[in-house]
Amino acid sequence: MSEGSSNSTHFGYKTVDAEKKADLVADVFHSVAAKYDIMNDVMSFGIHRLWKRFTIESAGARPGMKVLDLAGGTGDLTAKFSHIVGNTGQVTLADINDSMLKVGREKLRNRGVVGNVNYVQANAEALPFPDNHFDIITIAFGLRNVTDKDSAIRSMLRVLKPGGKLLILEFSKPQHDLMRKIYDIYSFKVLPKMGDIITQDAGSYEYLAESIRMHPDQETLKGMMVDAGFEQVEYTNMTDGIVALHKGYKF
Repeated sequence: MSEGSSNSTHFGYKTVDAEKKADLVADVFHSVAAKYDIMNDVMSFGIHRLWKRFTIESAGARPGMKVLDLAGGTGDLTAKFSHIVGNTGQVTLADINDSMLKVGREKLRNRGVVGNVNYVQANAEALPFPDNHFDIITIAFGLRNVTDKDSAIRSMLRVLKPGGKLLILEFSKPQHDLMRKIYDIYSFKVLPKMGDIITQDAGSYEYLAESIRMHPDQETLKGMMVDAGFEQVEYTNMTDGIVALHKGYKF
């Protein structure tokens, strides 16, 4: 296991049975799914769109490619990739949470994103896809919710084609003390109140703030990707490291 002992793990700051974490995380996202996009805009002041745009640009997708948008939620990355890979390509929006998948499917279909997108409910630790299948895998703000992150990263490596690229967009560790102090106040004082007002669920956003703090920092996650077998692993800090984009290749 990448966190906790063999039968326990972290759920925010709590220690829980590893087997129960997926259900606890599912409850969080069932609760917030309907207002997920609104909360993303409010709590990031819209900056999440710039983080995602940089991820899309870094992916280097081309027409005809197969892309897996893992933990893809409401489909922001899927919509962009669908346009890029075109009719000869395919995008798979995968998420462990059926509520998020339903919201994502409805949003994308309302936008006319059909034809080259399919939807799969899947656990990142045991992806239900063939070996050497995808050209690109992205996982945006999802890895920190996975129980066994090492297993998930190895599973992603397995389903990537040789030469394929993994991009992990995730909250990380701010680089400067002042930013860390401001970020702590915002995360633990302001964010739960926003969640309470918008979703009537402060508890879920307390968990999300805690899960960010428990997630591996930039260098630790880079090491995990290298240990799993990825090569040329590097990361780019954004917004002083509040978010980092990790990239690695399968050769």
